[in-house]
Amino acid sequence: MFRSKQQKPFGSVLSDALNGRIQTSSDLVLRHVVKSSQAFTIAYLEDLIDSEALHSHILRPLEDWPDPLSDEEVRNVISIGGLSTTESIDDAVSHLLNGAAIVFQEESKYATIADISDPGTRSLEKAETESLVFGPKISFTESISQNLNLVRANVNDPNLCVETFEVGDRLKRKVQMVYIRDLADEENVNTFRQRIRDIEVDSILDSTVLTQMIEDNSYTFFPQFLTTELPDRVSVSLLHGKVGVLVDRSPTVIIGPSTFLSFFESTEDIYLRWNMGTFLRIVRFIAIFFSILLTPAYVAVITYHYEVIPSALLVSLGQSRSNVPFPPVFEALLLEFIIELLREAGARLPTKVGQTMGIVGGIVIGQASVEAGFTSNILIIIIAISALGSFTAPSYAIGTAVRVIRFPLIVMAGLYGGLGMMFCFCFLLIHLLRLTTLGRPYLSPAYPFRYQDLKYSLFRLPYQFLSKRPVTNHPSDTGRIPEEKIKHKK
Repeated sequence: MFRSKQQKPFGSVLSDALNGRIQTSSDLVLRHVVKSSQAFTIAYLEDLIDSEALHSHILRPLEDWPDPLSDEEVRNVISIGGLSTTESIDDAVSHLLNGAAIVFQEESKYATIADISDPGTRSLEKAETESLVFGPKISFTESISQNLNLVRANVNDPNLCVETFEVGDRLKRKVQMVYIRDLADEENVNTFRQRIRDIEVDSILDSTVLTQMIEDNSYTFFPQFLTTELPDRVSVSLLHGKVGVLVDRSPTVIIGPSTFLSFFESTEDIYLRWNMGTFLRIVRFIAIFFSILLTPAYVAVITYHYEVIPSALLVSLGQSRSNVPFPPVFEALLLEFIIELLREAGARLPTKVGQTMGIVGGIVIGQASVEAGFTSNILIIIIAISALGSFTAPSYAIGTAVRVIRFPLIVMAGLYGGLGMMFCFCFLLIHLLRLTTLGRPYLSPAYPFRYQDLKYSLFRLPYQFLSKRPVTNHPSDTGRIPEEKIKHKK
């Protein structure tokens, strides 16, 4: 990068550095404002700035000011809130690439940085990946400043802390960590801070890429950090003592530490009555277990354990499989692979075409497979239930992980029956028990068992029973509402 020379003023060195770059950057503009005894240079990238702000807040005040200006007085003339100074060439170029205008003179000791960037982000819209029936529908955008405004609008707590980092050696990306000072555990904050600072990489494209660089285990299928595009979910997590991380140019926010059960929670559970919210959470957990175990159980029973099938069902099951030439394990793997093909094709096609592709493709391929004798109609039903179960998870990442781990379970069930299936399931359970997120147990509050936190994860209880914050997050302030006042008012 550029190095300033001690014998020349900083403004002269900066001018030489920018003149050296102008041949390779056609959108770099060096505009000169010449007055009676002074000549100011304004450097900016014309595609990244707000041209109206440039003319009204920088050029016009400098041209109309009658007296000569010192470096200190320039900051009083330019009527922009985001002003700073720098004596580093690298820092000036970095701000320039982020949409700032650099104001300096040849004999200046430092340069004035005016943030007049125009990021060109989209307007606030409805969330696409996390659909809700009740509650706010607004979602984050690709602008980190706009996302931080949404967080502050939801959490107007004076103890809300924001720490800013720059990650990336070549393409620097702004990263902001948000937490409530008297709620977040200091150890979680320090771990987040240390892992973000220790990242050495050319660039970070998205928050999901950042999670892969700071997670505890890089080889597991299970996500260790929750990512969301809903501001209200971030606010609820911050009030529970968690930490949020925003990445510039990314529409999702990282929440940590995140446990296995938190991936099945939805903010809609809070907006519904407590009994309905509890029912929906239990339905999701049951659906996930069905999605993991139903198809392997079918393969194990059909291959090795006919005796557990009721006699009334055994006849119809034998008739449906009488024309199928393949073993059950191959039949199940084939259908699972077809379901994944339909899902991936529907996700990559345009929205309306993708929905039609998924529905029509599933019906046509399923019906044709049964009539051609490639599979049985009972397995079609089981595969459909398993696929629906994986889609009930509010988090797309955990649903994808469930679909992936189904394949080794099917293989083990086809090779060793129920024994192989249970061996694979126990191996999966041991893996989850050893997994951590920010050094915290991944299966908390189930392991280590904390019964008082089950009302925030597995169940939803009435608000008079939610006087304490979740112990799992180790909040500094454990109390939410005094219990005596709750009982008296109730």
